[in-house]
Amino acid sequence: MRSTLPRSSSRHLLLCAVLALGAASGCESVKPRATPPADGTSSIPQPDTTASTTPDASVIPDAGDTSTPATASPWQRARVGDRVEYAFSAHRGRPGGQRVAGPPDAGTGVAGHVALEVVAVQAPWAWLTVTFTDDQGKPLAHPRLSQRRVLPMRMEETQAWKAEHRGQRSTEQTTAAGRTWDAQRYLHDSRPSDGPLQNRLYASEPGPLYLTHGLLDASTTLSGFGASGSQQLTLVSFRQGTDAAGTLPVMEQPWGPGTWYDVRQDISGTSSVRRVCLGAERGFLLRKDLTGPTGDAPCADFQEADATPVEEALLALVSEAVSLPQQWPPVTAGTATSRRETITVAQRPIPAIVFETPLGEGAERRVQVASYAADPWGAALHGLADEPRFGTLSDAIFRAPLKGKRVAEDGGALAGWGAWVKDGGK
Repeated sequence: MRSTLPRSSSRHLLLCAVLALGAASGCESVKPRATPPADGTSSIPQPDTTASTTPDASVIPDAGDTSTPATASPWQRARVGDRVEYAFSAHRGRPGGQRVAGPPDAGTGVAGHVALEVVAVQAPWAWLTVTFTDDQGKPLAHPRLSQRRVLPMRMEETQAWKAEHRGQRSTEQTTAAGRTWDAQRYLHDSRPSDGPLQNRLYASEPGPLYLTHGLLDASTTLSGFGASGSQQLTLVSFRQGTDAAGTLPVMEQPWGPGTWYDVRQDISGTSSVRRVCLGAERGFLLRKDLTGPTGDAPCADFQEADATPVEEALLALVSEAVSLPQQWPPVTAGTATSRRETITVAQRPIPAIVFETPLGEGAERRVQVASYAADPWGAALHGLADEPRFGTLSDAIFRAPLKGKRVAEDGGALAGWGAWVKDGGK
């Protein structure tokens, strides 16, 4: 699920804010590295035994349903200090075999560690932090991964969320983070139809890995249509917490769950406002679009919401980071003129950089005007979900005649935001 308002020359500018969704290597220090082997294997030790191989789709229940129906969900027993840490890496080759100065096929890469940790528990919420670092534990330079996020996770569920894993299933024993696990591997190969190769390895009983449904290892290898690259997550450590009280975090830099934001769209002369509600329950990130008034309860209903396992959302965030330029704002030099100005969103002044890009010539001249936050982590965006921080604040197409004023055609803009889970879970 990606950034908002992507820059486009199309008449119909639709804001798309989606948490993008992608995973395996060993526990050694991780560096940017080339695409994993074409057979999709990872550096996790090969299975000691293989009990079965099943070539059908499988459904993995939420972490509360992995033993017996009568057993309470591990989320209901969440404790401050519960933690999982993964090594991650992602790599992208140059598109279309593009040649540039430097080593051949260097592409771009990003690597480090990502940790999820419970920092406070106040029923019905477990408050987590999501932190990306380099191998030495220092902050990463990439703007998408440089800051810690806050993630309120509901420990109860409003409906039964399920994660479906397609492809061939096999059982095995493997070693990760200093422990031997009974595990299930899911291998889904879409390369014959120009799709990716997906390899997922889950502990049969999540146990202390309930934060990520028991994920041990995950990799996605891109293929087809000139795509080249991969993204990976590999378990390196886990820790079980204590009954310490913890400190409720402030929703200054939320990943997304617990918040909402509004988008105003003007398409072919028709205006509308769409509200994006973001939530989380028992290891799933939830997303639901609403239209029309929502009253005093901006995100009261997540029935039929899109649900993404948190581990897939992490993998997608890594994938997005390596796919986007590391400079900010993400605009190629020389394609547009730029200026700095202050843009007001719901009475909030936001320092912004505005880019103007000419489109077409003669009587059909048009110009695209797109604005980005000058600092996506600045105080002006306090409480805004991750995804719109890295999109455009506004993006519009204007008809630009040789004489006279510009005439607005299609466009969209961030119109407001807030938190429906307040600091302290109230």
